[in-house]
Amino acid sequence: MFDVKVPELAESISEGTVAQWLKKEGDTVVKGEDLVELETDKVNIEISAERDGVLKNIKVEPGDTVAVGDIIASIVEGGASESAEPAAEEKTEEKAAPTQQKQEPIVEKDAAEEEVKASDRPIASPAARKLAREKGIDLSEVNARDPLGRVRTEDVKRHAEGGSTEKAAPASKPAASASKPATSVEAVNPEKPVERVKMSRRRQTIAKRLVEAQQTAAMLTTFNEVDMTAINEVRARRKDKFYEQNGVKLGYMSFFTKAVVGALKKFPAINAEIQGDEMVLKKFYDIGIAVGAEEGLVVPVVRNADRLSFAGIEKEIGNLAEKARSKKLSLEDLQGGSFTITNGGIFGSMLSTPILNAPQVGILGMHTIQWRPVAIDKERMENRPMMYIALSYDHRIVDGKEAVSFLTTIKSLLEDPESLLLEG
Repeated sequence: MFDVKVPELAESISEGTVAQWLKKEGDTVVKGEDLVELETDKVNIEISAERDGVLKNIKVEPGDTVAVGDIIASIVEGGASESAEPAAEEKTEEKAAPTQQKQEPIVEKDAAEEEVKASDRPIASPAARKLAREKGIDLSEVNARDPLGRVRTEDVKRHAEGGSTEKAAPASKPAASASKPATSVEAVNPEKPVERVKMSRRRQTIAKRLVEAQQTAAMLTTFNEVDMTAINEVRARRKDKFYEQNGVKLGYMSFFTKAVVGALKKFPAINAEIQGDEMVLKKFYDIGIAVGAEEGLVVPVVRNADRLSFAGIEKEIGNLAEKARSKKLSLEDLQGGSFTITNGGIFGSMLSTPILNAPQVGILGMHTIQWRPVAIDKERMENRPMMYIALSYDHRIVDGKEAVSFLTTIKSLLEDPESLLLEG
């Protein structure tokens, strides 16, 4: 028998949450086949079988927290053949000692009694059983919200906060549950129903990091607007040939990424981070692109964006976005990054103040393009496709003058897209 353990996940990640089992107990598995999916603070990771056999002794359920090195199941080599041998031996013994057949009804009766006793035990996750032992709670008295009746840690906590720990007779369980004192969670107006949903590990991490960014940085935001006429004309003129040559569409993100790189080269303090009493100025341009995934916002990184062509940037962003949607992002895809771009415009946002992606000191927010009347000169007005852009920055190392100049540089580069080809 071989233990299935939680492997080393990544630097700074020591635990995860069981998202789902990809195999059931009793399933035959092949070496390299994925067994279970873990959700970590950054990405989902699959644990695969390290040898052939049958999956046995699953010890954790979806929602349970596991640490590196924990044994979560086992794999029995041989599987069906091993289970068949005792049966053959038993048959031989029965043939050799027929007098033992008289004892069979007694054995069957004992087994039946044990089965009845086992069926009376409440179904609970290992974490819930552990918490119940620590708090001295009888699991048979805990009211489970799971449709299948499985008791989870939240049920035990809720019971501990407002439920009685006195053991009730099995026949009176429904009455005991009905008479249990209501807690603040359960005292809900029936005419105003609510649903309480536990945040995923990643959502908790996102919430924690965003609060930390606001608490640790002197964050300010400055705004400007970009006339997208020139970029739209380039895209309209070149989109078909661009797609034919590169197999990818010419989008807005490659223009903005190129403009950001050009502006960062002029204002290196915005491509930096603070470590203690030092400024670490980064001489590379790894640009994070915020992507909305099912579990929450993730920021995969386009490496060495300054060395990529427009097509290279579009392809890389497309690949990372697809990996995010299919939950295939690796930790390497998310680590590092010197500056971030987030595009709320795809959701219709007109204006926003993006939050820093710590420890970075700058983030650019793009917004929806709207046709608005714009003064061309003192005499003329024209309807133009306009976009508001926002730069949030850490005022501890970036002064207002630098921030405004940085944003103005981006505006100038975008309104003259040919200049992006000349930025070295």
